[in-house]
Amino acid sequence: MIDKRVGSPSEAVADVFDGATIMVGGFGEAGSPVELIHALIDQGATDLTVVSNNTGSGEVGLAALLKAGRVSKVVCSFPRTANSTVFPELYRAGKTKLELVPQGTLAERIRAGGAGIPAFYTATAVGTPLAEGKEQRTFDGREFILEHGLRADFALVKAKSADTHGNTIYNKTARNFGPPMAMASNVAIVQAEQIVEPGGIDPEIVVSPGIFIDRVVEVASPVHESELVAAGATYP
Repeated sequence: MIDKRVGSPSEAVADVFDGATIMVGGFGEAGSPVELIHALIDQGATDLTVVSNNTGSGEVGLAALLKAGRVSKVVCSFPRTANSTVFPELYRAGKTKLELVPQGTLAERIRAGGAGIPAFYTATAVGTPLAEGKEQRTFDGREFILEHGLRADFALVKAKSADTHGNTIYNKTARNFGPPMAMASNVAIVQAEQIVEPGGIDPEIVVSPGIFIDRVVEVASPVHESELVAAGATYP
């Protein structure tokens, strides 16, 4: 079996290229891979398309990546939350594009992409501006719109633990987007609080099997986005 460990977040994201599509885990703060995102800022890739539940908080993590001018488009459900100020300003200035997707639809588009399903019909957003320009069909007298599966070049995911083969477990709601994003990306990169030897994780509780994970990097004491925001921290 392949040992998927890399030595640092910087090494883990070294080959992210300009114009890449990147899925970024997180459900609010939970599951936000701050160290991998900061390493990506240092790495310098630009013109990125980011798929995420939201657009970050304060001026750290995903919000810092946006502020650095590295993101040309965001596909998300919540472009503005209580501490989200960077993206709204960029969007109003025409510096970053937005594809707004209802949260359940976003999750299913990612899951479909990982499962090899090119598209599916959903009733969500029928009759709203989000349905404009999309194919519509009627099933059993009810209107549905066609949504396409999402895939990415890279996924950045935060986990509780992983073994050297990439078998991964998460901390509670941090698993909301991480597992499907790992499946829907060409290269899935996981930062884990601890990396253990094979057998160190009960196979009955593995959430992301190692076949879907390409790299794991240990970040033993990950920062908490909310604490950085409360302290007024910025990155870099």
